Amino acid sequence: MAHRITLIPGDGIGPEVTAAVVHVLDRAGVDIEWEPEEAGAAVAQREGKPLPRRVLDSITRNRVALKGPIGTPVGSGFPSVNVEVRRSLDLYANLRPVLSLPGIESRYDGVDLIVVRENTEDLYSGLEHQVVPGVVESLKIITSKASKRIARFAFSCATRHRRRKVTAVHKANIMKLGDGLFLDSVRAVAGDFPAIEYDERIVDATCMHLVIDPGRFDVLLLPNLYGDIVSDLCAGLVGGLGLVPSANLGDDMAVFEAVHGTAPDIAGRQLANPTALLLSALLMLRYLDEDEQAARILAALEQVLASGEARTPDLGGDATTQEFADAISRQVETTAPR
Repeated sequence: MAHRITLIPGDGIGPEVTAAVVHVLDRAGVDIEWEPEEAGAAVAQREGKPLPRRVLDSITRNRVALKGPIGTPVGSGFPSVNVEVRRSLDLYANLRPVLSLPGIESRYDGVDLIVVRENTEDLYSGLEHQVVPGVVESLKIITSKASKRIARFAFSCATRHRRRKVTAVHKANIMKLGDGLFLDSVRAVAGDFPAIEYDERIVDATCMHLVIDPGRFDVLLLPNLYGDIVSDLCAGLVGGLGLVPSANLGDDMAVFEAVHGTAPDIAGRQLANPTALLLSALLMLRYLDEDEQAARILAALEQVLASGEARTPDLGGDATTQEFADAISRQVETTAPR
């Protein structure tokens, strides 16, 4: 049965990496009917807003979307499309597996982490206003409901993937009420999962320990803003944002996306690495119970990376975006399921 999926190419290099991923999935024989929609800077210029209602309607109708990178202006301009999608569709859980890939030189080998980030509240919601000229107040909202919901997601994820430990990351030594409520909520849920070890770490200490020894962590559970920062730090442990996937999950729909930038300086030049969006698409396939197809494509990607057959410039090679996708496609056609 064909899966009907909303496809949002995004800005900058987004259309190139999206086309490459669609090509790989098609060559792998995944039965997908794409419903293309546009969002981002070009749409904002043309229509006055970067996220037309029809895009959200499409995702709501199809229940699943694959999205390329969309830029957010710094300090002014339109609000983040990424935040609006998550909030509008109540995609409360951000899931970012961080895994070392074969053939990729990075500071550490054997990194295998899962970052779970609350996606709907905290400072990242952007609730702020000017009190008087020169004074801005930003509101950090933490609720028991959202904290328990993301905690249950994290412990369920740990159980499903046979993980040993969940670490809640916080700053409750300073933000005693907000982060204290987050911790109280997580502790209440942790008691329902006695087979999973649970501990707590202050966010700044967590960052230090991650760069010293990431192997001491397993599943990291964080409020929204800390999760955004720490997940990018974790990506740096395995080579950068171009090599890690991301999923935004709700109770009955999901958006899978690349979390790297739009790289306008190389847009249209076929220099971009599609790995992050491809790995996000593999998360999407598993979400759709296409585990065998996801395993085949992952094995093909790992073989291409390990052999050095084709690499984009960011990985030290000279392959174009499409050449890299072609190499994976050729490999996937000869790769048996795991």
